[in-house]
Amino acid sequence: MSTPTVASVPAVSARAIRKSYGSNEVLRGIDLEVGPGQVQVIVGPSGSGKSTFLRCINHLERIDSGRLYVEGDLVGYREHRGRLHELRPQEVARQRARTGMVFQHFNLFAHMTVTQNVIEAPRHLRGLTKREAVELAHDLLRKVGLADKADAYPAELSGGQQQRVAIARALAMEPRLMLFDEPTSALDPELVGDVLDVMRGLAEGGMTMVVVTHEMGFARDVGDALVVMADGQVIEQGPPRDVLANPATERAAKFLARVH
Repeated sequence: MSTPTVASVPAVSARAIRKSYGSNEVLRGIDLEVGPGQVQVIVGPSGSGKSTFLRCINHLERIDSGRLYVEGDLVGYREHRGRLHELRPQEVARQRARTGMVFQHFNLFAHMTVTQNVIEAPRHLRGLTKREAVELAHDLLRKVGLADKADAYPAELSGGQQQRVAIARALAMEPRLMLFDEPTSALDPELVGDVLDVMRGLAEGGMTMVVVTHEMGFARDVGDALVVMADGQVIEQGPPRDVLANPATERAAKFLARVH
């Protein structure tokens, strides 16, 4: 029997994922799959577990039960005789390097220039020389439309520009999967479009993406699948245009009517 290739297995596979904080069960048995090169958009009311699920994909949060795989590899754990054993921090870091994550808040280093922010991880984690990392950073800054801001500091940039730097920083690790946790929700409305344009470009280039957002136009036009979550569960999923036009559940319909 041949060994499955990366392209033949899901980019992300979540099976019966549960996660609690004390007595508050935030994820209640999440089952989802994301195919290679797909853009999956996750929407839902505040507190539905969207961001927690995204953080579990990157093992920034530990799951309580279930199995989570990225490209066929169990995330954060190895399984032995049916039991999960958490990987060592170095092993988790190696896994995490394949996945880029962009947060609601940009988390740039204020004392570093844009270029310095972008080159930090590839220099220390990928072993690139400073020259190689700077060349890569400048290429990525051109890609996100910020070639002229290479020597600026974060405080000199708008929120939208800072978020595009954060995207460039994530891409500098050459991830196979990108996770976006409400990347435009902290931005002024007039700055949202530039960030979404960068994300559209990534999607057109074949990047696998899981995007938590309330930008329904992006979900409709760019997403391959739309997932609606509520109360820690997936209540609806399908092609974005179908879900947006004809939601099958009353709960999804009420939520989408408020935001669409």
